[in-house]
Amino acid sequence: MGAVRRLVLDTLKPHTPNIIELAKEISDLAGVDSVNISIYEIDRKVENAKITIEGPDIKYAAVESLIRDLGGTIHSIDEAVAGQSIIDDAPTLQD
Repeated sequence: MGAVRRLVLDTLKPHTPNIIELAKEISDLAGVDSVNISIYEIDRKVENAKITIEGPDIKYAAVESLIRDLGGTIHSIDEAVAGQSIIDDAPTLQD
């Protein structure tokens, strides 16, 4: 079975930890090489964040558990890439 190499997650997180701390925590997980977090909406108590994770063998359960332990939730998995290499979406007529 192919390893998960990229995940793009739509998440809801509290203001603390901030995205720098959260990115560091996720990047410390086994199988993760890099993390990108972008905030796209801020509310009084929470932030909506897009989290992109890349690595040779990302364990979704470990990522989900860490985010939950830090007070966040995953709304959806917006992209998943698995296999021997990472491919990007090809343009389609809908684009």
